[in-house]
Amino acid sequence: MPKKVEMYSTPTCHFCQMTKEFFNEKGVEYTNYDVSTDAGKRQEMIEKTGQLGVPVIVVDDNILIGFNKDKLANLLGIAA
Repeated sequence: MPKKVEMYSTPTCHFCQMTKEFFNEKGVEYTNYDVSTDAGKRQEMIEKTGQLGVPVIVVDDNILIGFNKDKLANLLGIAA
């Protein structure tokens, strides 16, 4: 069963771009929220993490802050 993957990001974040490229290379479907323009999602992200740093990646109920290819692959159950 596919995992639910969501990402809170901004268009100017280098690590957000790296995360999107990783998802695309691995064929991972995800929902992206641009917290630079969506105040509701920005507040949701802050409530989940207590911070403003992006990317925030949610895989099912697991939260990963920042881009860490190995940890992300592990959460997704795929090879890095």
